[in-house]
Amino acid sequence: MKNLKTVLLTMALVGAMFMSNAQRKVVRVYPKHGTVVTTVVKPRVVVHKKTNFYVADGVWYKKRARKYVVCAAPVGVKVRTLPRGNRVVVIKGRKFYKYKGIWYQKTGRNYVVVNV
Repeated sequence: MKNLKTVLLTMALVGAMFMSNAQRKVVRVYPKHGTVVTTVVKPRVVVHKKTNFYVADGVWYKKRARKYVVCAAPVGVKVRTLPRGNRVVVIKGRKFYKYKGIWYQKTGRNYVVVNV
């Protein structure tokens, strides 16, 4: 009887741990182009063809007055690092990196936004 209680208690604790982990899952959705936000957390400034773009968590923005507008990543822009969670995709023997619908290709020390 004591062993049965111990087994049931252990199963209840393990089940509670799994339930608590399941509730902590965060789903990030890439905002639609044209979405206006008032603040961006730690944006990096990337200059491309004399235009300032801001990148935070893999999302690209243009500044409009005191707000930021979500935009498409400009093709040909170079960045030093890729956002976390990117996937490696091999197409016709060439390696690309994909993150939230944006495709990158490594050239030297940088990654360039490309159309695939």
